[in-house]
Amino acid sequence: MPTYDYRCDTCDETFEVFQSMTARRLRKCPDKKCDGRVTRLLGTGAGLIFKGSGFYETDYRSDSYKAGASAEKASSEKKSESGGESKKSSNSKKKDPGGKKTAKKKE
Repeated sequence: MPTYDYRCDTCDETFEVFQSMTARRLRKCPDKKCDGRVTRLLGTGAGLIFKGSGFYETDYRSDSYKAGASAEKASSEKKSESGGESKKSSNSKKKDPGGKKTAKKKE
């Protein structure tokens, strides 16, 4: 339930009231001496701060998902390490760019 700010038009007193959103707004000043009319003030609202765990989708991942993700990460790291070596060896086995044979054997 929110807290609403009110100000009395007669005595100029400002006060807060903790009430439901569906409750009717106040009309009269709660001060016994003053029977003035009150106005609800616009407030800035309260900021929400999410701290701790449990606010993100990834906080509730299952153990099997976490194990699979770590295995996938490890395999991608191995591929990147071995990928550099395989490129070097494949470059040395390249054929002539034209695809022509350069030397013929005599029989």
